[in-house]
Amino acid sequence: MTTEGAARPSSAAPAYGLLTLTALLWAGNAVTSRWAPGHISPQVITTLRWAVACTALMPFAGHKLVAEWPLLRPHWLRILLMGGLGYTAFNCLFYAAGAYTGAINLALFQGAIPVLVIVMNRVAYRIPVTAGQMAGVVLTLIGAGLAATHGDLAVLTHLAFNRGDVLVFGACLLYAGYTIFLPTRPKVSGLAFFAAMAVAAFVTSLPPLAVEWAAGHAVWPGPEGWAMVLFVGLGPSLLSQLFFMRGVELIGPNRAGLFVNLVPIFGAILAVLLVGEPFGATEGIALALVLGGIACAERLKPGRAVEPAPEAAYSQTRTRRM
Repeated sequence: MTTEGAARPSSAAPAYGLLTLTALLWAGNAVTSRWAPGHISPQVITTLRWAVACTALMPFAGHKLVAEWPLLRPHWLRILLMGGLGYTAFNCLFYAAGAYTGAINLALFQGAIPVLVIVMNRVAYRIPVTAGQMAGVVLTLIGAGLAATHGDLAVLTHLAFNRGDVLVFGACLLYAGYTIFLPTRPKVSGLAFFAAMAVAAFVTSLPPLAVEWAAGHAVWPGPEGWAMVLFVGLGPSLLSQLFFMRGVELIGPNRAGLFVNLVPIFGAILAVLLVGEPFGATEGIALALVLGGIACAERLKPGRAVEPAPEAAYSQTRTRRM
């Protein structure tokens, strides 16, 4: 049994710093997705970012991957799915969305990931949801809906959502699924497991790249495009994923997922400072609702709420299905 809501200070303190840096890097990724169109196409940047990440990672993790491969091999399908869906498909959808919606909206939509993590944990592992978490779910979803409709309620009436908003929400669904499966990873070092998933992400990015190239839509990077590739390859692809994985390990997926709500804050600041996007009343209200959701989930949680460890919940679920 673990207490996700009351982690030991010694283990929680490093997680706070790591997860905050993760949110900052993801916000930078949201801004990059707005700069990318015209400089590099979605599938090209997805493949190249994981090529950069793997190249940088292997000198440090290659020997661990080889040594621990016998333990990883029985889980190859899960690794392929987690890397392919949580990394490759997420990035493909996210960069494609950048051609249709703004950097602030991309960052705000990532704030829906904690909500999705809580809901998926409840459905998959029967982890209880507190009243505070439910209040957080409602407020955060309202904020995400406001961001998606750009304050135009007629959009809801006619279901005419921006194509980019739909794409980024699909990406968030994939990453939330990846997050709840992280605690059930094989009992190997985090570095070896991430290296295996990074390779899986690179391999699974090749077929979509081939389709984009065959369709004549591939845009290969120039100097500015390569600068973006290096940033997303070393920052959002490599460092942030290692930080997030460690954060989930220290304080659990529900609490770690809540830190994604920092992405709208950092994303809004970066979008205004670097991209010159306007930050109006609609974006301000949406941001306040997302932050209100995280505040409710944190402040209204029971002081000693005990949740089953995701590993144990996964084992129990698997046993019931056998």
